Amino acid sequence: MPHSPRTRLIGLLAALLLFMTACGSTDTSDTTTTASETDAASTVEDTDHEDTDHDDADHTHDDEETESNVTTGAVDIGLFFDGALAEDVTTEDCTLSGGTETTCYNITVTGYPSSYDVGPFCPETITDGADAGGIWFDGTGVYDLSGEFFVGLAELYDDDNWLMYDEDGNILVTETAEEFDAAARPDVDPSLQNHCVEGALEWLENGEPITTTVVIPTVPVLADSATSSQGNNGVTLDGVVIAASAPVDAILSAYTIAAFDDCGAHFNPFDGYHLHGAVGCSEIDASSDDPAMFGYAMDGNALHSPFEDDAAFEAAGLDECNGHTTDEAGYHYHANSAEQNQVVECLVGQTVAGGDAGGPPAGERPDGPPPAEEEG
Repeated sequence: MPHSPRTRLIGLLAALLLFMTACGSTDTSDTTTTASETDAASTVEDTDHEDTDHDDADHTHDDEETESNVTTGAVDIGLFFDGALAEDVTTEDCTLSGGTETTCYNITVTGYPSSYDVGPFCPETITDGADAGGIWFDGTGVYDLSGEFFVGLAELYDDDNWLMYDEDGNILVTETAEEFDAAARPDVDPSLQNHCVEGALEWLENGEPITTTVVIPTVPVLADSATSSQGNNGVTLDGVVIAASAPVDAILSAYTIAAFDDCGAHFNPFDGYHLHGAVGCSEIDASSDDPAMFGYAMDGNALHSPFEDDAAFEAAGLDECNGHTTDEAGYHYHANSAEQNQVVECLVGQTVAGGDAGGPPAGERPDGPPPAEEEG
């Protein structure tokens, strides 16, 4: 039976509705798939982010490991006294003795103190008091260079060949640049034995201080184990090289005294004015009861003055290199007492690879061991 127009209209509307529903289902399905892909992409991104977080964690862990290898504190160029540096400090990439790649400072010190007067070294007569001379230390004691000290040399060293003054009581002292050069050599001329050896700025080349450049890590990095310091031990904040131990045995075997001034330093013809004993010069103000800082060691750790007595030394809880950590100063060394003739006990940090902790190796000069090194 034929459909009425109304019936046909209802049929058309129903078909149209079914078509629209089918299209909508398809779109919804497509949208769901896209959302799933987006979620999957989001999951990948989240996974990447988690990986990134993991990498960050690893990076943080690496940083923590690095920090565990770095002693507290860093070299502060601003602590050097005015006039202590001969030129501007520069920074360079460097490789340390333990293989660490880092940055280092090139520090050129003037080789002459800017905050105190150099000397005196040798007194003139056997009646002079301690204020007329400097000091001498030989590994066992520190002695004021008074006239009385020179009178007692034969007894001190149990050797009657010591006689460093004439019949009028005048102490025999190097008086010219030529005598100074000759007395500073390992083969001291017999005419200069039994002399108090002292140098002077005007006897150096061109009468000028001898500058020295040291390369020191900007931030100290621990070595695998403590090492002895070779060559120069460091520099003072006042612009003076801290040298290795003075060759006391060679000096005394030539019946000479290579006099130090009251700051534990003296001249030699090749290295100029340099320090062998820490006695409280070149210090900055102390922020606590801990003895004050006066320089930097070649591994970049700060160097403080010695403790004045054994009780304070023991109470400080120092490690094998005379170092410890305080709230005010972080990790730092304390110098040995001057009598030990060795400023820095040892180094816990790495120094510049291929170097000798900062100075030319002893003996490496064109003509063999330098006379200056043999005489301090």
